[in-house]
Amino acid sequence: SFPGGRRDPADRDAVATALRETREELGVAVAPASVWGQLRTLPDRQGMTVAPVVANLGPLEALTLNPNPDEVSDSSPSPAPLPVAAAPGHRGLCRQVEEVFTLPLAHLLREENQGYTHFRTASGYGYTLPVFLNGPHKVWGLTAIITELTLELLVPGRY
Repeated sequence: SFPGGRRDPADRDAVATALRETREELGVAVAPASVWGQLRTLPDRQGMTVAPVVANLGPLEALTLNPNPDEVSDSSPSPAPLPVAAAPGHRGLCRQVEEVFTLPLAHLLREENQGYTHFRTASGYGYTLPVFLNGPHKVWGLTAIITELTLELLVPGRY
C-alpha cells in the first residue's frame, strides 16, 4: 500500500495529510511544489474514503527511504510502489507497513508484470481488479487500483 493515514486536525487538506504521512512512515520529505495533484476519491473495504495524492519524488536511485520502525514491521530498506502518497483516513492498531519496495514506471508498463484478479462474493457478485507483479511481491487491491489510475494519467495510450 502507499503511505497514508487519518487526517490530523493540523492537516489543512488531503495533500497535507499525504505529505505528513509519507514523512512519518518513510522518512521522505516531499515538497508541496512536487505534488502533481489528487486523484478522485475512492472507498476502501471498510467504507472509508481514500484521497490519493500524486507527487514527483525524483529518480528512485536518489531516493532514500527511512521506514519508521513504529510504522513498518520490516524496516530493512528494500524495494514503495509508484511515487504516490494516499491519505486513506483509517489507521489500524498494528504496524501499517509490512515492507517497503519500489517499482519503476518501466516495470509497471511491461505487460508481463500486469494482470487481473477475479473475485466473487458470497452473494455471487463478481468483480475484477488489476494486479502488478514483481517477483514475490504482488501489488493488488486498492493499491493496484490507485497505481492503475496513475498509469492511465501518466502514460495515456501506453497503459
